[in-house]
Amino acid sequence: MNYQQVLTKFNIEALNPMQSATIQAIEKPNDVVLISPTGSGKTLAFLLPLLQLLKRQAGVQVVILVPTRELAIQIEQVFKQMATGHKINCCYGGHSIRIEKNNLSQPPAVLVGTPGRVAYHIQHNNVDVTTAHTLILDEFDKSLDAGFEGDMSYIIRHLSGLSKRVLTSATPIEAIPAFVGLRLQVVLNFTEQYQQQKPSALTLKAVRIPEGVDKLEGLLLLIGKLGNSSKIVFCNHRDAVKRISQQLHKLNIAHGLYHGEMEQIDREKTLIKLRNGSINLLITTDLASRGLDIPEIESVIHYQLPTTEDNMIHRNGRTARMHASGTAYLLLEEKDYVPRFITETPEDEPLPAKFVMPEPSPWKTLYIAAGKKDKVNKTDIVGMLLQKGGLQKDELGKIEVLDNSAYAAVKSDKIYELLMKIQDEKIKGKKQKFEISS
Repeated sequence: MNYQQVLTKFNIEALNPMQSATIQAIEKPNDVVLISPTGSGKTLAFLLPLLQLLKRQAGVQVVILVPTRELAIQIEQVFKQMATGHKINCCYGGHSIRIEKNNLSQPPAVLVGTPGRVAYHIQHNNVDVTTAHTLILDEFDKSLDAGFEGDMSYIIRHLSGLSKRVLTSATPIEAIPAFVGLRLQVVLNFTEQYQQQKPSALTLKAVRIPEGVDKLEGLLLLIGKLGNSSKIVFCNHRDAVKRISQQLHKLNIAHGLYHGEMEQIDREKTLIKLRNGSINLLITTDLASRGLDIPEIESVIHYQLPTTEDNMIHRNGRTARMHASGTAYLLLEEKDYVPRFITETPEDEPLPAKFVMPEPSPWKTLYIAAGKKDKVNKTDIVGMLLQKGGLQKDELGKIEVLDNSAYAAVKSDKIYELLMKIQDEKIKGKKQKFEISS
């Protein structure tokens, strides 16, 4: 299998310059440090060379460490879509240790996970990583910020057979710790190139809240003004996320939440709904600023101003990705000022005098209580929903199948009728539970 065959699976015609340069560097006998913005295609850039590096042999060959469970899942999904024939396993906190241990009983060629969980499996002899020849540290700077240095150091000490190390980051890394063990590294920095390619792709706007208007009220006025466009509201604290959500619930505005206190399955459901169009509004902390598999977002709203330039870069990286355009809004009260690290003068964006209720999404998400562990796949679900549920193809949207559940986007005006028709239906010969995902 060559690179072009894999790109076809992703409907990509050609590699971008960063991907081409990264693949060439990884294929040579040296370590690689890649610095490139969020959304530039780093995941494929380091996964494609594995076609040449992976051999038909037993044991773990590649270890990929990431700072978040969402990024681990995303990499696993991309690698599986490549259809290399090699096994990959994903390990992360919040996932069943028992399931992971069972999966690791037959070692994967590629092991991807968060440092804490991978270190746990090594410590408990659930996996042997001494056979690994390649280490990839994706979003390495964020792993350091998250306090994973000890776990990463522990894991690397057990990777006695390493011959290649690859580090990626969306922003430059001031100093790479000695425990990584870089040797003869090639540094590829594409941040300036991407800035030059799209200097005006991101529009920065300042929304100044009038005197006497509460900040939350100002946010709601802006959300109403932006209508059905996709948008992420960033907060610095979970309490702010919850407070905004409570008000949105009162107004019956569909939205999703995303923060570190949530259960993993609830975070996954939020992202699924964002991807399939059931919601177009996400309220979150900086946890969602990087490492998530979500579609292009039209607007980013800074409800609470970012505390550092890096935070600003990663938040804004959720919009105006690659060749698309987008807008970042700074929500400013009278006492607020634009941070010094923002050198561009933002355009003023006036708020409307009255709140306008956004139109509801044309999609809702159907929950199915069966997944990969039940041998259920997308084809099974499509067949049942079209044949037994009476849906037309254009009334069925994106379908995602997890280990123990599945989710399908269905046109809002059809989903209640659908539930009546399929309530006693079976998938893979077994009656399943169907309901609208909460």
